[in-house]
Amino acid sequence: KEPLLHADETGVNIGGKRNWLHCASNDKYTYFTVDEKRGKEAMDRAKVLPDFKGILVHDHWKPYYKYKEITHALCNAHHIRELQRVVDHDKKEWAKNMIELLKEMNNNVYESPNSALSEAKTHEFREKYDDILEKAQKESPPPDENTRKAGQRGRLKRTKSRALLERLINFKDDVLRFLDNPLVPFTNSQVENDIRMTKVHQKISGSFRSTKGAEIFCRVRSYLSTCRKHNVSSSLALELLFKGELPLFVVDGAE
Repeated sequence: KEPLLHADETGVNIGGKRNWLHCASNDKYTYFTVDEKRGKEAMDRAKVLPDFKGILVHDHWKPYYKYKEITHALCNAHHIRELQRVVDHDKKEWAKNMIELLKEMNNNVYESPNSALSEAKTHEFREKYDDILEKAQKESPPPDENTRKAGQRGRLKRTKSRALLERLINFKDDVLRFLDNPLVPFTNSQVENDIRMTKVHQKISGSFRSTKGAEIFCRVRSYLSTCRKHNVSSSLALELLFKGELPLFVVDGAE
């Protein structure tokens, strides 16, 4: 029922096998689940995204787009990192210009009252965005169809710079959604922060011995993270848990 959620996933080791820890969160709630699958099948089992009708912020992992009733917003921190790689390795001027534009957009949104830009300013930024992408077509052109081998089917392999360029073109509205909607953040940092402790756990402990243990870990971490977002300390949250009591934000029915 939330208007906006963040989503991400990370690999976890369970009994020596690769599994996936999924996270759906926002500034009020955190929900972790673990599954042997990474894609939509696992997300369906988590029972959050199948019924979600709001805005989902993510890093363009394609299975998220299988949820057709969700409005999508892409993480621009990921785009800036990928663009920087294009600058460093492929020396593409368009990527450098796009980094500067995205940062300028973000600064303007941050400094605007209520994080809302005027319609004129939004239009101006979109025109600059389109102009950079139009010029990028020359620097990072599509594969030459004349190189297609006899009998070869499907799309020709794209360079990383071309693949990124096509994403920025084809998913323009999702890239720039933060310009038009004050609710939408520039990055997916909320869920990345939420999921960071699970990555620390993996570095320290190495793995889970069983799926049951991983599920318990997810349940406890979901509870503690959510309590922290409501200014309930971990020590108090655990004390209440072992007393069989609920934190005040649940008891009062505020959430």
